[in-house]
Amino acid sequence: MEKESWTSQIRKGVLELAILGILNRGEMYGFEIVSRLQERPGLAISAGTIYPLLGRLKKAGLIDSVWRESPVGPPRKYYDLTSKGANELNEMACAWFSISRELDDLVKGGSPES
Repeated sequence: MEKESWTSQIRKGVLELAILGILNRGEMYGFEIVSRLQERPGLAISAGTIYPLLGRLKKAGLIDSVWRESPVGPPRKYYDLTSKGANELNEMACAWFSISRELDDLVKGGSPES
C-alpha cells in the first residue's frame, strides 16, 4: 500500500473526531474549521471536503448551524456542537485513546500484559 493512500485513509477516519474536538472549543464558520485543521499538516483538508462532512454531522444531530452577518463580506454559516455531539465526542475520544494506546504498544513491540 502506498504511504499517501494509507495516510489519507487514517485522516478520513479521524476527521469527524477532529471537527467535533475543534467545535468543542466554541462555534466557528467553515473556513475557520478548515484553517484550524490546516494548522496541523496531518489533518489538513480542503474546503470541498469539509462541507459535506459538516452536513453529515448536522444531519446526525451532532452539530448545529446558524447564519450570521459578517463584518467583511457575505453572511457566514457558523457551526456549534450540540449536547448529542458533546456526548459523541466523549465516546469517540475514549475509543480513540484506547485504540491509540493498543496500537502504540503493538508498534513498539509490547505485549498485552505490559
